[in-house]
Amino acid sequence: MIKTFLMGAAAALTITGTMIGTTTGAHAAPKKASAGKAKKARAAAKPAAASAAPVEINPSAEARLVASWVLASGDNRKLPYVVLDKKAASLILYDAKGKPLAQEPTLIGIALGDEASPGVGSKKLGDLGPAEKTTPAGRFLAKFGYAFGKQQVLWVDYTNSVAIHPIPADAAKKEKRRERMLSETPDDNRITFGCINVPRAFYGSKLRPLFQKGGGYVYVLPDSKPLEEVFPRLRVHALTHGVTGDAATP
Repeated sequence: MIKTFLMGAAAALTITGTMIGTTTGAHAAPKKASAGKAKKARAAAKPAAASAAPVEINPSAEARLVASWVLASGDNRKLPYVVLDKKAASLILYDAKGKPLAQEPTLIGIALGDEASPGVGSKKLGDLGPAEKTTPAGRFLAKFGYAFGKQQVLWVDYTNSVAIHPIPADAAKKEKRRERMLSETPDDNRITFGCINVPRAFYGSKLRPLFQKGGGYVYVLPDSKPLEEVFPRLRVHALTHGVTGDAATP
């Protein structure tokens, strides 16, 4: 269903993001000196402007499609958002205007699956069965809050205890989470109880500042469910944009 739509949807996603800014002194000065300072400030700003290149991202076809739909439809409601591709174990962070800010590797639930098991959020981690350790797919309004031990996390699905946070300091060494995150393949990135682990530097310098005040949306792509089943509005978007045939039917 989504293959025919990929070509048109990809064109709707323009990935740009060069931001240029110049600053001048805050204190008043004689006119001649002020003009000279302004000229030097403009000259000094040129190298910075030239180096402010767009962030390079490499999304999968499905991640590109979802990001295209969000940008074109305004589904993020003027909030920052994340597109998490479970198959690629990769997360892309966008600002409220759809500008990509970073792409990072992730660790996700060890079990394949797009649904959370009933009652999983009320269980202790040690009581979870192997099949219950999934990262559910869907569209989530995420906000910062506290977990056990007064640790602040970005709650994605509070009811089912799914959050985005760095690798826990008390994670078992035998799990080798850091090594899994740094590996070149996504095949070994399924290791968590369902939460989404991200690099600590990314979490502190980019994700937290963007989501801290008003939260944002997290779009988790499915393992096996059809994309339009997880994101029904994606189908509506295809139909309203004149896409027919395979792109408009399952």
